[in-house]
Amino acid sequence: MKKIFYPLLAGVLLISSAYVSITSQEWKIKDEFSIKFSSKDPSGIFKDFKGTINFDENDLASSKFDLSIDVSSISTGNGMMNKKAQIEEWFDASKYPQIKFVSTKITKSEKSDDGFIIVGNLKIKGAVKETKIPVIYSKSGDGAKFSGTFNVKRSDFKVGHKGDVVPDIMKIDFVVPVVKK
Repeated sequence: MKKIFYPLLAGVLLISSAYVSITSQEWKIKDEFSIKFSSKDPSGIFKDFKGTINFDENDLASSKFDLSIDVSSISTGNGMMNKKAQIEEWFDASKYPQIKFVSTKITKSEKSDDGFIIVGNLKIKGAVKETKIPVIYSKSGDGAKFSGTFNVKRSDFKVGHKGDVVPDIMKIDFVVPVVKK
């Protein structure tokens, strides 16, 4: 009886453990976030950023980022430039009001103990491109911060037109403070 019972019990435990899923920590984005873009000209910020962040540095497979930026929240320090950014040639805000990023995979960075690479689909003006975003994850009490820098090639998303006036590569700097939900 014992010869059958223990292997059967081990099998049941193994199968049942396959159905247990560990959920990652859900984080709320704090209002003190910073999403900056810069080039030779223009430079500015986005004032409206939201989404869901489920992240556990020990359970990257269950971690997920689903983020959006309201295009109309662009601020370059120049009202005319802000309005121009909304037109069809640039972001076409009436048709594509949001910039979206949804992660597909998160891995540990080889460059830093607190670094991660978030791979996902960046959607701007209807075009989607797989994008790798390096982040530094800093914990502090019940809060944390995700920060980093990456580049976006605006021609990949048909934002604006080629020319010497506005560079094709835009540098994105971000700091996203979060608190446990």
